[in-house]
Amino acid sequence: MRTYPLDHRRRLLTVAFAAVLATASAALAAESEPPPSPAELQKKIKNLEEQVDRLNHETRQHETSIDTLTRFPLAQWKDGFQINSADNAYKLKIGAYTQADGRFFLNDSQNRNTSQFTFRRARLDIQGTVAKYFDFRILPDFAGANFVLFDAYVDVNYIPQAKLRVGKFKPPVGLERLQSATSTMFIERGLPTNLVPTRDNGIQLFSDLWDGALSYQLGVFNGTPDLGNTATDANDDKDFAGRLFAHPFRPLGIVPLTDFGIGLAGSYGHERGTSVVSGTAAPVNNTELPGYRSFGQATVFSYSGGSAGTAATTTCDASNVCTTKPAVNGTAAAVASGDHSRITPQGYFYYGPFGLLAEWVSSKQEVNRPGPSSPVGRHNLNHRAYQIAASYVLTGEPATFKGVLPFQPFDPFQGKWGAFELAARYGELDIDDDAFKYGFASKTSSVRRVEEYVGGLNWYLNRNVKLVLDYAHSDFTGGAGTSSKPANRKSEQAIETRVQLAF
Repeated sequence: MRTYPLDHRRRLLTVAFAAVLATASAALAAESEPPPSPAELQKKIKNLEEQVDRLNHETRQHETSIDTLTRFPLAQWKDGFQINSADNAYKLKIGAYTQADGRFFLNDSQNRNTSQFTFRRARLDIQGTVAKYFDFRILPDFAGANFVLFDAYVDVNYIPQAKLRVGKFKPPVGLERLQSATSTMFIERGLPTNLVPTRDNGIQLFSDLWDGALSYQLGVFNGTPDLGNTATDANDDKDFAGRLFAHPFRPLGIVPLTDFGIGLAGSYGHERGTSVVSGTAAPVNNTELPGYRSFGQATVFSYSGGSAGTAATTTCDASNVCTTKPAVNGTAAAVASGDHSRITPQGYFYYGPFGLLAEWVSSKQEVNRPGPSSPVGRHNLNHRAYQIAASYVLTGEPATFKGVLPFQPFDPFQGKWGAFELAARYGELDIDDDAFKYGFASKTSSVRRVEEYVGGLNWYLNRNVKLVLDYAHSDFTGGAGTSSKPANRKSEQAIETRVQLAF
């Protein structure tokens, strides 16, 4: 129904009323027609009054609708439940995502892994805006036995070119780590992610400039080990982290290179763990050192821990002959003891259905193992990793860093099948040889090198549901045998599946 402005309708009503009066006057003046009776005039006046009342009612409804839109919030569903104030100064969006995985191993005769169904992630995503300039996000995870708070931060957006973020979030280091877990090519991130922080508490200045041609992040954080997600700081020192990422061809309008991005990120800090052994006391370990994992989430590298000593004991036989065993001191664990720096060149390229992502990470950490059993002192260990991953969307949808949006959501009754994507990845992780040479890690339990080959098929049923099938083969150097005869750990062959629901 066509709606006219209020003033326009009033003018129409006035003209119509004048026309009726003119017609009535003309009829009264006409000699050929008898004048209308008072009852007929009263009836016409009543009809006009009813029309006026009807127009007034419609006007009040129209004004009420405008007032409602102005004063009351707007609720809607758009990849999550959203509610906005009329002026968008206040917003609330409630989303979530779950990832139900199946993890199976083909040649695990040593039982290093457990084939199982598991919830990899089950997260509630709460985002919003307060007073126009303050954005927030809260991202708790309920998977597994423990509640973990992954993100909890506030963004201050008074200056678009220099936004401020305060709280717990991803430090700006690893490229694939900064990618959402719902958008990665594979079920598990690549080996370089072992060498970067997962989450940390801190403050960060950031922005996207010139329509995304250049992005920067610069922050100060508590400091966390590689692959760490800590809630508190273990020492007074802080880490500095920064990242520059550019899309150099966007301002030039070269369409095939619009989504070519290249960047450099890094961090620097000072970590000081503690490892105390006093006589026969149990060791007190706060190592500030990480452990690294394979695609199948098996621990493939860890630093040496401490051990408790034993007190002197005296035993006597029936003849009152006594034997005394001397006390044995405990051993200290390897600890972070000095500078910790990371550097990572990184980049990606997306064009049409093709996607490519690559990154290299170097993580240097000064390590010590104090005590008389480890007189080697402090050493600077440098671990390195890289990956190259590529994908192709078979159904023709554009591949992006944020995932794939199918042209035709899955509906078999209409012959629509969603989007299909093939992906492949190769990566390596190299542990510094000095970690084994000076006793910071065991040759028989930690590997010196990992080579990873992964292939995957992603099926995007719609924008919210994704099915994944991955096969990963990992070869190891070291990590088995005995101290006198080290050997290589048996290769890991993992098949993983995922059902992902995200909104």
